[in-house]
Amino acid sequence: MNPTKKAYLQLHIAIFLWGFTAILGDLISLVAFWLVWWRVGFTSLSLVFFPNVLKKAKNIPLADLRRFGIVGVLIAIHWITFFGSIKYANASVALVAMSTSALFTSFIEPIFNNKRLKKLDIIFGLAVIPGMSLVVNDLKGDMLLGLFIGLLSAFLAALFAVINKKYISVAEPIVMTFIELSSSWLFLSLLIPIVIVYTPDSIQWLPASADWVYLLILSLLCTTLAFMIHLYALRHISAFASNLVINLEPVYGILLAGIFLSDFEELNPTFYIGVVLILVVIFLYPLISKRVGYKSN
Repeated sequence: MNPTKKAYLQLHIAIFLWGFTAILGDLISLVAFWLVWWRVGFTSLSLVFFPNVLKKAKNIPLADLRRFGIVGVLIAIHWITFFGSIKYANASVALVAMSTSALFTSFIEPIFNNKRLKKLDIIFGLAVIPGMSLVVNDLKGDMLLGLFIGLLSAFLAALFAVINKKYISVAEPIVMTFIELSSSWLFLSLLIPIVIVYTPDSIQWLPASADWVYLLILSLLCTTLAFMIHLYALRHISAFASNLVINLEPVYGILLAGIFLSDFEELNPTFYIGVVLILVVIFLYPLISKRVGYKSN
């Protein structure tokens, strides 16, 4: 199979797994901070059992370890804001907010790679905005706050995807995943005293009985497996193309949210019209980019 086509297939598998993330985040009773702390903890621990992961991680140059550590911090904050968006609004709103990551990437990626802004990327990134305007049309109160938190999460997702793309050749995807998620867990662990002091409502850190099953699914399938598949895909496609396709996550997530969480009852038809417009942009991008000879890697 053509490497680029294989990368897109891998990416779609990862996105399908991520589609369950918002559902599980809504079902888990923990606040966003502890949810992410447990998630990255389980994920990091699971990666230790892969052959030679620790040995290979020790051989990574210090400068690259620092870079991956910074990415780990970004990932931690991204997930906290993502699950925070779900808690304030709902799974559907949080997922649609994530679709703006392509717009953010179209500006961030050229900066990191010292290249000119790509007109096609910007056009398609901006094309997401009309759909987003319909999505936010009738959101108020906590729903609107949840959307803004989700937009911050999307920006952070774009940022760490661009950095990962830039340094993807430094280490194997599984080793990068281990270092980054371990750094996420360490960073969050250092924040625990601050969280307990300044947010007393967040003191409940131990998952409820049903939460354990959801956390394991979230950690092992929707994080460990999906994260590594995504990194393999990034070897052959750009961070922008990746984030644009990741906009499909709302499709899977919103459908699942409607089935399991009754989100359909909370949102009006305008919201879903906006989602459709966003999806049109997603599907047009690879078609037009191929026609004009635009390279995605």
